[in-house]
Amino acid sequence: MESSLQTALDFVLRGGPAMIAIAGLSVLLLALVLWKSVALMILAPWRRGRAQAALLAWAQYRDDEALALSGRAMLGRFLGSTIKAVRTLPEAHARERAEAAALSALEELRAGARALDLIATIAPLLGLLGTVLGMIGAFQALQEAGSRADPAVLAGGIWEALLTTAAGMAVAIPATVASVWLDGIAHRAGRDMEAAATAIFTRPVRRTAEARAA
Repeated sequence: MESSLQTALDFVLRGGPAMIAIAGLSVLLLALVLWKSVALMILAPWRRGRAQAALLAWAQYRDDEALALSGRAMLGRFLGSTIKAVRTLPEAHARERAEAAALSALEELRAGARALDLIATIAPLLGLLGTVLGMIGAFQALQEAGSRADPAVLAGGIWEALLTTAAGMAVAIPATVASVWLDGIAHRAGRDMEAAATAIFTRPVRRTAEARAA
């Protein structure tokens, strides 16, 4: 275990300050991914079964049952708050409340997305910077050695410099994947809430006989 940690530490130190910064970004990326994974498990934006049952009950004018069926998932909480708004507020105010609830839910879902985008942008730039600085150092050492320059030393310097580019790309790729994945979930959740709000506000009017029977 200690030898592995020492190897990893030597690998980071060989790349210089840029590699240290990239290592810090990798730790931040891992923390963000773990945090968003837990947050998504709690929000559960992919759970639609109870919400669909609640919408069916709402369409059949079983309002109390619709509220009970809405559930605690993100879409269900949006349905519950929207149904309550429709039942207690004028339609215009209810629509504003629904829009605010949807924006709040999407903002909560997208939390951390900007940090992922920033990591995906900065990591390869840091890698390129480290490579350029390493190449400058390698050629400077070659110039100082003059006619006694050893090509192996130059090759070793270039190899170490290129480590930062590889490390930067290794961090940027999963950050990009995570960002696109999160954006896809948010886009789907937005469409689900829009469809649910449309179903709530466009409920068909009950016929007079049905209303009297109820």
